[in-house]
This record gives sequence, structure tokens and C-alpha cells, in this order.
Amino acid sequence: MGHLGGLFLLVVSVSWHHILGSAGHSLPACHEQLEFRCSDGSCISGLKLCDSHTDCKDGSDEQHCSHARCKKDEFACRSRRCISKRFLCNGVDDCGDGSDEDSCQNCPPPVFSCGLSDICLPRHKLCDGRTDCKDGRDESQEMCGLTQPRPKTSPKCAASEFQCGNGQCISQAWRCDHSPDCSDGSDEDDCRLYQNQCQVNNGGCSHECVDQPMGFLCLCPDNMRLVRDSQCEDVDMCLETDVCDQLCVHMNGSLTCDCHEGYTMNPTTRECKAKGDEAQLVFTSSKGIQRSSIPGTEHRELAPHLPGPGPVAALISNSTLYWAQKGRGSIYRVSMDGKDAMLVLNVKGSVSALAVDWIHQLLYWTSMESGSVNVGLLDGLAQRQLITGLDKPSAVAVDPLQGLLFWAQCGSFPKIEGASLDGRDRMALVTSSIRHPVALSLDIPRQLLYWVDQGMRSISRVNLEGRERKTVVESNGYLDRPFGLAVFEGFVYWSEEVTRSICRANKHNGRQLQVLLTNITSPGSVVISQPVLQPNGPSVCGRPGTMCRHKCVVSLLSDIPEFSCIFPETQQNKSQAFPAISRTVPATTLSDPTFTGILFLIVFLTLLLVGMAVWWWREEFSPSKSLIVQSFYLKESQDPLITRGPPMGPNSCLTKETLPKLDLDNE
Repeated sequence: MGHLGGLFLLVVSVSWHHILGSAGHSLPACHEQLEFRCSDGSCISGLKLCDSHTDCKDGSDEQHCSHARCKKDEFACRSRRCISKRFLCNGVDDCGDGSDEDSCQNCPPPVFSCGLSDICLPRHKLCDGRTDCKDGRDESQEMCGLTQPRPKTSPKCAASEFQCGNGQCISQAWRCDHSPDCSDGSDEDDCRLYQNQCQVNNGGCSHECVDQPMGFLCLCPDNMRLVRDSQCEDVDMCLETDVCDQLCVHMNGSLTCDCHEGYTMNPTTRECKAKGDEAQLVFTSSKGIQRSSIPGTEHRELAPHLPGPGPVAALISNSTLYWAQKGRGSIYRVSMDGKDAMLVLNVKGSVSALAVDWIHQLLYWTSMESGSVNVGLLDGLAQRQLITGLDKPSAVAVDPLQGLLFWAQCGSFPKIEGASLDGRDRMALVTSSIRHPVALSLDIPRQLLYWVDQGMRSISRVNLEGRERKTVVESNGYLDRPFGLAVFEGFVYWSEEVTRSICRANKHNGRQLQVLLTNITSPGSVVISQPVLQPNGPSVCGRPGTMCRHKCVVSLLSDIPEFSCIFPETQQNKSQAFPAISRTVPATTLSDPTFTGILFLIVFLTLLLVGMAVWWWREEFSPSKSLIVQSFYLKESQDPLITRGPPMGPNSCLTKETLPKLDLDNE
């Protein structure tokens, strides 16, 4: 009845809108789907209806809400929202006001509560294939998302892990702790043989191992912290405090924040704001590609003829979008104004994610059917598989300024990996506490990689080496089924299918939640278009640590993609690359009086040498009456391209052989 009552109220408001409209349009028009008309004729957001706050001056938005009731298998939040009872007491604020966790058994985070009268469950026992809660909520589809149970075979476990009898890998710290963690219970077998587990491979600890009556502990030095239960890593105070939007300097116990070129710092909030054009939010839905201003005040459809919540990527320099229909193997190119749509690539299998390398003019995409990350030219003239053998690759991101490529896979063993642009130097970044990653996005100014996990209902980030991991946004009522992800300035943006919305929150801590757009049917991929997001820079030609001084050329026809430098002096293709040099010069360096003095001295000496060379040339080779053409020829040539032939007559002239110039740009 509660839903019927709400529906009745909506129908009445829409009907009243049409009646007033036909009566002469004396009242302002309300958006039929996004707004509610108060009894006095004013309009408010539909999200404010029955939210326990009076928004209409006459209070009509809260008058007929007392009859609202949730379904039998749902819990009624104080915020008037209905959630599945499976989400009760799971340690996550699903209602948005905390009412689903208020009356639960006190299970301190990160322990999971099985309900009002059930046990507290360690997080590692969630979705492990064994039912521990009486009502089975720890293995429910709502809790575990789309992840599948682990197969009975698995890769060889790391040194810090114990391999169960069925092949499953668990932390060594969970071995013989009187609590079975392997799904077959093999981690608690023969425990009498393990009186001091630190004597075996140091317990898998990277530093200090301390044996306990039940298991053991890994400890770290003061300047390090423990990750993955056994490994110690250095603490980056800038990321630990996480208060700077971009540049951060930690010195003498204090932090100084600054912004990159192209941004300006707000003197009040200390936030870094992009200069230039207003940023545009581009997203896909069942109605096609759509574009909106960041505040959400302006909204328009770009390409309704390209429907579907498929992946989208942008080449901002020429206002071009690349889009693929979900479940299909066709990639289209369309301008930001929605015109000139054309098919660019037909690929093997469907496209699950797209990313644009704006430096090398490449397009990267993932395909779940072929289990691969692929690369092609933006004009569609060449394509190839780059990385194969993946288990349901679902997301891809690229940083061509650093020469790095990242992808996620959401199969039986979900993880996030990285490699160089040519697919070599592959490394794992995230392998634990990850269930169903569906999107990646780079915060290039801070060199951080963000991902949205549909199974964990969270948004997290790591640095580009897989360290400094942090969950920045947890389930807040708008992360039940997220899909797209983008990072811009101080916020993360994502699309959400259950609430049919586009949202954003603070990229440091998940606060300042804002619902930018609502009533989006099947929202899909999200991308932000603003020139500062794709800055120009020297080409890191294929791999980190190398750079071309002039131009980098990419060939996709060899066994692996070849990135090579071209030198305009000889117009020859060289395979060698120069060591990377700094691409930016701090402003303080240019104002340093010492540097200015040295620069003045260099310029003065250069001018002096040039003047002396000109004087010597005039003295040595000034024309005279006794100089004849043959006197030039009789001197030994220092140029190997000057030929020595027979004696020249009075009408002869010097000849120089020329090498054929290679037109590499047209090859």
C-alpha cells in the first residue's frame, strides 16, 4: 500500500500539472519525472518527497507519507527508504542514516554481523563458499554480488600464504588459529606440528614474526605499516593524511599542498580547480550518449542513435568520443556535439571497457569473451591483441605520460594488474579484498589508480605500484550496483543502476555525497571532458623510464607492439630511447638569482665565441685577387660527402653526394 500511496501521490501531482497547464500556464512548469509540485504550485526535487523534512512552504510534500510501507522482506529505514533485510546488521550503512545498524549486535568493524541474535563473523569468511550465518546472508547474492565460488584448483600460493587442500590460498596468519578458514578446513589439520609457526619461512612475515598461543603476528618498524597481514611497507605521510588534492610536500612534520600547471588553488578551501573551459560529464544510458554540466544544471542527449549503457572514452583535444555497445564488437567514433558518428573498428568479442592514449593516438579495450586487453590505432587502420589469458577483463585505464597500462578482471580470481604500454613488465597491483571490479579511473595529478567494486559496494584507490591502498567511498545507499567511474579535481564520479543516478563524493574520504542526475535509465560508463585531464607532454615511448626527444612511432604489425623514436636530423628510425628527464621546471628555479647569473654567463660566453668565430672566418676566407677555384679543391676535405674527382676546369663546381631521404612519416 505504501508504494501504491506514493504512486497515487505522483499521479495526482502529474495530473494537477496538466490541469494547471491547460488552464493558461499560470504556474511554473515542473519536470514530470524529476520534480514534485507542492499544493501552492511551487516545484521541489522529487528526492525531497517524504524525506521527513518540510520543503514545500505549505508542507504538502510530507502530508501523505504516513501510509508508506515497505515490502514483507524489506526493512523500513528512518529515511523512508526500503532496503532488503539481508543488508541488516552487515556493518555497512545501507539506509544512509544508520538506522539499519542501530539495533544490531555490537560487532566492531571490520567484523560482519549475522543479525540481531546471531554471531559476529570475520570479514574473510564472507563469500568463501561456506554458510556461517543462520540465514545464509554471508553467502547471499546481494552480499557477494556477481562473484563466483572459487574453483578447486588455484595458482601456486605466495610465500606469505598457506595453500589449502583444495588449492585455495589463505594468509599464513590464519593457519592453526582454531578457526577454519579454508573451505575444506585443511588449515586446522595437523596443528600440533606447528608449535612455533615463525620458524617456517618466518611465518610469511616480511619483517618481524611473533609466535602466539593461537597463530602468530607480523610486526613492522615504526616508520612502516602492515598490509595484507604479513607485508610491511613505508608510510607516505602525504597519502596517509590525504588532505592535498594534488601536490604534497612533507617536511619537518608539516604538509604543504600545491596544484599542478593548469589548475588554480582555492584560497579558502585549498582545493585545486581546473582552469579554462567548464568540465562536461559524459555518460551512456539506454537512451544513448548524454552530456551534462558538472552541477547537473544543463543536460542534453548527444547520440540517441547509439543506444545502450556501453563503455565510452574521450579524446579531448578534438572533442571526440569512442563508444561501444554493451555486448557487441563494434567501436564507434562520434563528436562531442553528437554529429559525424561512424564505425571505426570491428573487433573480436564484445567490448567491456575503453581507454584513449592521447599521446600515441591509441585506443585500448578489453574483451570478456576473448579474455584479452587489445590495442588499435584511433583511426582504426590496425589492431591487435596485447595481453591474453585473462579471466573476464572488465576495465582498462592508461597513463601515456608515464607509459603505463592498467586493467581489472572480475572472474574467479578478481584482481587489478598493470604493465607498460607494449604489454611487458606485467605486475599485480590488487589481489586481495576485491570481488567484482567494474571500472578503473586514474587521478593523474596524484598518480593514483581508483576502482569501483560492485561486489564490495565501494570505491578504493592505490598508488601506481599497488601500495597505499585506501577505501574512499563505502556503501552509502548509492553504491548498490555501480558501473562507471571518473576522477576530476577533488571528487570521484560514478553511475548507479539501482537508484538510476549519477553521483559524486569527495575523493579523499567519501564525504560531500551529491546526486547530480536522477531517473537515468540503465546508466553506464562515465567520463569527464576537460582539456587539463589530457595534458601534452614528451612521449614516453612505450615503456616507463624512456622518452623520445622528438617523435615516437608505433607499429602494431610485429609480434609485440613496437614503440620507436624518430630523429629528424637523419629521419631514421632508432630503436634506442633516452633516459627520462623531468618534464616540468619548478617556478622557484626560474627565479633563483644563482640560476639567473649562470644563465647570463652562458649567454655572454656564447655570444663571445660566436663573435670570435665570425672574425676568424672573415680573416681566413676573405676573397682576394690571388684566390682561384682550384685552391679550394687542393685542401683535404673534412666532409665525407664531398667527392674527389678529376681536376676541374674553369667552369667546374663542387659537387656533393646526397643521401636519399626516408619519408618515414608516410610509411
